[in-house]
Amino acid sequence: MKTLKNVVLSAVLLSVFFACKNQTKTEQKEEKNWTNLIDKDLSNWDTYLSFQHQVGYDGTAPKDEEGNLIQPIGLNKTGYDVFTTIEEDEQPIIKVSGEYYGCIITKEEYSNYHFQLKFKWGEKKWVPRLDKLKDSGVLYHSIGPMGAEYWRSWMLSQEFQIMEGHTGDFWSQATSAIDIRAYNQESGMNLMAHESQDFVSVGDNELNKNYCLRSNNNENAHGEWNTLDLICFEGKSLHIVNGEVVMILKNSRYLNEKGENIPLTSGKIQLQSEAAELFYKDIKIRPLEKLSNEFTAYF
Repeated sequence: MKTLKNVVLSAVLLSVFFACKNQTKTEQKEEKNWTNLIDKDLSNWDTYLSFQHQVGYDGTAPKDEEGNLIQPIGLNKTGYDVFTTIEEDEQPIIKVSGEYYGCIITKEEYSNYHFQLKFKWGEKKWVPRLDKLKDSGVLYHSIGPMGAEYWRSWMLSQEFQIMEGHTGDFWSQATSAIDIRAYNQESGMNLMAHESQDFVSVGDNELNKNYCLRSNNNENAHGEWNTLDLICFEGKSLHIVNGEVVMILKNSRYLNEKGENIPLTSGKIQLQSEAAELFYKDIKIRPLEKLSNEFTAYF
């Protein structure tokens, strides 16, 4: 009997050993699949700057004091230093001054991926957000021309909000829409995401307009780095803040000029400048061949 127990124990230990070995190989393979998107020259990104928006902006084209239209600064214009790089522990960090509305935009388009970055807030704010929370965001599945939405600064896209106390919120940009597990809207109240709820539609042309709150505030204290993970796969996405899923989304789409709903499952990634100083580091992306069982369960 003792010998049999030893045989069984040995078999169990071998199974655990090979399982761990296989898991290690999988982890190593996944780690090799990451593509680093940050270097000191921002060689993986383009830059777009629009305006220094003023208090009272209402979505119309900005004008100067004489009533003339102000043109956006535009693509890859030098001399503004809104997006610069610094070094910390020999690693490049993107500093976003926030002084102008705009973004950096990946030169490549992506679909079915895991995107990850770390961010922390700086100290400065600019008009028109001097008395408001610091604000930025990750805009994914970005397509079409720049300045397509309300602030005339970004491409049509889906937004993973970065905002003090609200990191993980959703905004639709231009005519994008998506379905989110969230509490149905009550009069005068915002939608709030939660994994226990059914999916509701959110977007400019949907019953629930444009915006949904994350399920809870999982942001670290001011001055600390936060890790954001964005999972995108075949129209589904997850907003993950410091390891916690705060929003579950599916059926990503947009409304075209003919009023048709078109799937929105790939595109560029934009990182916003929105009147607040912040820093980004460890920006990377890897392709996904499928969703893990853990992530699939959310849908």
